[in-house]
Amino acid sequence: MLKVGLTGSIAVGKSFVCDVFLELGVFVLDADQTAREVVAPNSNGLKAIIEHFGTGVLQPDGELDRAKLGAIVFADATARQVLNSIVHPLVFEKQNEWLRERELENTDAICIFDAALMIESGSWKRFDKIIVVWCEPLIQLKRLMLRNNLNKDQAIARIKSQMPQEEKKQFADFLIDTTDGFESARKQTQEIFYQLKLL
Repeated sequence: MLKVGLTGSIAVGKSFVCDVFLELGVFVLDADQTAREVVAPNSNGLKAIIEHFGTGVLQPDGELDRAKLGAIVFADATARQVLNSIVHPLVFEKQNEWLRERELENTDAICIFDAALMIESGSWKRFDKIIVVWCEPLIQLKRLMLRNNLNKDQAIARIKSQMPQEEKKQFADFLIDTTDGFESARKQTQEIFYQLKLL
C-alpha cells in the first residue's frame, strides 16, 4: 500500500485534484472532514476546545462555530498552536484507523491524505510520497476572495497565516500547478497517478 500526502495552500485547487484522484480509483481521505468529525458535539475534541477557548466558539445548537474559532486562530499564532495541539493527535488516530481499513480492502491501494497543514504539523514524514498543489499567488488571491467572500486584506491575512507556497514546494515529490485551470490540472493529476501506480 502506498501512502501519499497531498497538500497545498488555501484556495489552490486541492479539492479538484482530489476529485480527479477519486475518479481514478484512489482512496482519498480529507483531513478537514476528519478534523470536523473529531470535534463533533460531545466529542473529546470539542470538550478540549471549549476548555481552552470557552463556550463563545459554539453555535446555539452546540456545534463548533468554525467561523468564530477561525477568526480567533487566524489572528493569533499561539491560539492556532493550541488548536492544532488538540486536533492533530485526534486526526492522526482517525487516519491510522482509516489506513488499516483500506489495507484490509486492498494491499496494493494508493491512499491519499489531503491536508493543508501537513508540512507545518510535521505529519508529512508519515507518507511515502508528497504531492504539493500550487498556483500563481495572484490567482490564489482572486480564488480565495471569490470563494470565501473576503476582501483583499482578509484574503492576504489568511494566505500569510500559512507557510509560503515556495517553501511547501521544497517538500514535494510531485507538483501540480493549477494556475491554468481545470483541464491542465486534470492532465497533471492523471500523469502523477500513472507514476504512483509504478511505485
